[in-house]
Amino acid sequence: MIDHAARDAGIAINTYTTVLRRPQVPHDVFATYWRDVHGPLCSRVPGLGWYVQYHLDREQDAHLWPARDGIAAFPDYVLDGGVEIGFASAADQQEFDAASSILFADEQNMFAATVAYALPHGSRTLVDRIADPSPNGPDGLDRMHVHFSPGNTDPDAFVGFMTRFAAMLADDPALLRVRLHLPDAYDNADPAPPAPNVAHQVPPERERIAVLDLSFATPLTRRRFFASDRFTATVAEQQRHIGHATAFAVSGMYTYVRDGELTLAGLRGSRPAQLIERLGAVNQTRADVRHLLLTGEI
Repeated sequence: MIDHAARDAGIAINTYTTVLRRPQVPHDVFATYWRDVHGPLCSRVPGLGWYVQYHLDREQDAHLWPARDGIAAFPDYVLDGGVEIGFASAADQQEFDAASSILFADEQNMFAATVAYALPHGSRTLVDRIADPSPNGPDGLDRMHVHFSPGNTDPDAFVGFMTRFAAMLADDPALLRVRLHLPDAYDNADPAPPAPNVAHQVPPERERIAVLDLSFATPLTRRRFFASDRFTATVAEQQRHIGHATAFAVSGMYTYVRDGELTLAGLRGSRPAQLIERLGAVNQTRADVRHLLLTGEI
């Protein structure tokens, strides 16, 4: 299978943001608003090179990630999504930050809490055997995000282990995609993003995290890999370097900006883009339609 990992290399700087919906907002309303109202708004903020929503499923597979003695689940850790926002350069990020108040003012409509972890040196896609560069919805793959922290272990040794661990995973054909996020430690004194009326605080065990974005072909493939000699050989090192681990099932991946360009979902909204694709409405993808939607002029 072809490895497409190099296509993510243009994102030099990014953030990984965890999101929790407001409990009074029904999940279907939350997901629709995030996809079709907030998503296109964010997509149009200047400077963006990469924007992806990962919707997470609270009703997870009981065997999403193997439990190990000595590695605790993060306490009281529930999420409804993760977001990647990326930039080709520091100048692009500054342009985005200068214009982002219009975006962050919208977060209070659906989010109870958002926490943006900074990756000033970017994240790393170690392998990507999935052909579609811009997914817009469930694609039948077994996708997951696993969050880790060092707990009481050495944080530098934790970073080194996570780097080696991700490389081991990427080298196995069972893994279709491995993307590693090793953000800077989060600072509660400098809450991010600066969205009003939204919580941005984390407990001590979530100040320093690592995130593995993993994709398998099926849950069976995943379970067989976790039972393999290759994976079980890493258990002792996992227990030595990881203090907490919690996995989240990805119910859908929605791409709004790729390589600095709006996708159809970014231009029209995720569900309208799905309808256009389902009906083969090729006229809706023409340059003249795009120009009209972006400028209001024929």
